[in-house]
Amino acid sequence: MNSMLTIDGNEAVANVAYRVSEVIAIYPITPSSGMGELSDEWAAQGRRNLWGTVPTVVELQSEGGAAGAVHGALQAGALATTFTASQGLLLMIPNMYKIAGELTPTVFHVAARAVATHALSIFGDHSDAMATRGTGFALLASNSVQEAQDMAAIASAATLAGRIPVLHFFDGFRTSHEVAKIAPLADDTLKALFEPSQIDAQRRRALSPEHPVLRGTAQNPDTFFQCREAQNPWFDAFPGIVQQTMDRFAGLTGRAYRLFDYVGAPDAGRVIVIMGSGAETVEETVDDMNRRGEKVGLLKVRLYRPWAPEALLAALPPSVFAVAVLDRCKEAGADGEPLFKDVLVALAEDAAGETPRFAHMPKVIGGRYGLGSKEFTPAMVVSIYAACAQASPKRRFTVGIDDDVSHLSLTVDPSFRTMAAREHFAAVFYGLGSDGTVSANKNSIKIIGDETERYAQGYFVYDSKKSGAMTVSHLRFGPQPIRSAYLTADGDARFVACHQAHFLEQHDLLAHAAPEAVFLLNTDVPPEQVWDRLPARIQQQMIAKRIRFYMIDAYKVAQEADMGRRINTVMQTCFFAISGILPQEQALPRSSTPSKRPMAARADVSPSSITAPSTGPSPACIA
Repeated sequence: MNSMLTIDGNEAVANVAYRVSEVIAIYPITPSSGMGELSDEWAAQGRRNLWGTVPTVVELQSEGGAAGAVHGALQAGALATTFTASQGLLLMIPNMYKIAGELTPTVFHVAARAVATHALSIFGDHSDAMATRGTGFALLASNSVQEAQDMAAIASAATLAGRIPVLHFFDGFRTSHEVAKIAPLADDTLKALFEPSQIDAQRRRALSPEHPVLRGTAQNPDTFFQCREAQNPWFDAFPGIVQQTMDRFAGLTGRAYRLFDYVGAPDAGRVIVIMGSGAETVEETVDDMNRRGEKVGLLKVRLYRPWAPEALLAALPPSVFAVAVLDRCKEAGADGEPLFKDVLVALAEDAAGETPRFAHMPKVIGGRYGLGSKEFTPAMVVSIYAACAQASPKRRFTVGIDDDVSHLSLTVDPSFRTMAAREHFAAVFYGLGSDGTVSANKNSIKIIGDETERYAQGYFVYDSKKSGAMTVSHLRFGPQPIRSAYLTADGDARFVACHQAHFLEQHDLLAHAAPEAVFLLNTDVPPEQVWDRLPARIQQQMIAKRIRFYMIDAYKVAQEADMGRRINTVMQTCFFAISGILPQEQALPRSSTPSKRPMAARADVSPSSITAPSTGPSPACIA
């Protein structure tokens, strides 16, 4: 397990993109900024790529400029890439049409994010990636942090082999900012994916007066149409090239991927088709439902463009009678969302063919989910499978909202839990943007991921105002890989921490707490008065759930340790001291603020300082 690495999705992708690139043109936009920032930092440190050179990292004045710089570098024979999201991606579309039309290999890595419509949203869905599907770029989806790394590598090798540029996308925030434990790609493994002859071919295509070519012309009606159609063989061949690259990757790493990956009962009657992080949640639910005797399945879409209907049909079990296709975008005014319509056409054309795969064409329904990072949970997955079982389900539906306008939403039972969710150790932390809570929690995940056999996951909910607003950290730990791409549900957290006492009056912090959970509060109220100062609602919840209550004046401890107002290390130390997730002697030497402060500044919060106050339901106090 020591070979595993605990990082977030942005770093997982950047770690590959940097090593396989010579030119990286960037312009920051949330939530993709981390990829560009890391690349810039590594270049400044002199870190070399797979071929021994330091990539040129340049920040332009807009995303359009970044795409233009990549286009120019590609025409000069370089290996180039960029990172973006949302409106930033839309500004790249004109260059994307040119790059794809000229059959130029590159990969754009996109932390998929909502495009502004009635309002701006910095959060994730697939509306930006779907807006590019006519450009000629291949669209390759990743579902998790591990897959984001792996697909970045597969895309980078496949684009050189097939000369189709690739837009590699993964869910903004849900994957880009999720911290997870993954198997990293060593340099030798990554380099083995690339054929030197294909890199040489990219070099030879460089514009040069030594071997002049005609490129980027203006064409009249006598030739334009013919030239567009002449590219068909390149796009027809590309799905096979991607699969071949995936197969080579499997031989190198043991992690096998398909263009369409089926998971579930081999004789399933109901199947969900989806791409992105939602597939992880569906897979967790499918495993749970099938253990209970149901026969359901999941089809993960990896290569969305070029569309490969034969591969889709081959992946579906012949027993399927109902298919629910889920899109994480809304195409206003359309008769259905993009993925839904492509699946429907593939099934309809198969049914009309001479040798259809299915005795009867499956019933196909389409749903929207997760727009603007709206939650998508196992309970919602169960409701979709229930809709598939109905004789006359809604042909179009939404899930995750209460639609009282057009009445498209499915009814969801929020009490449903998977077995995996019950087995995780879940913890929730409420902090203030810029108070160090998120940084400390990321460090905690890395400590547990690196120092134990456990898998770890961290997801951080930011307010769009960022600094100064509330942040909520959702941490999970368990013995198996964690597929729960959703927030900790109410009643599931075994540990809840409030780093800012004024949140008690504003938020229902203990809704997340499980029975007999631990609650840790940072407050400057004296121990003998703290119970009486708590809101009545909090007192009632602690009594009803038999919650173990701890408190600390973290600001006082931080000041005494010459740490100023940064309480993150103090609260992290308390977490390890009272949660039991990791022995203190193993955790505390690694607990430190990610800032430049020396380890000597770590607060000393020892178990011997725990006392019980004289009032309330016997809470403890770390003083």
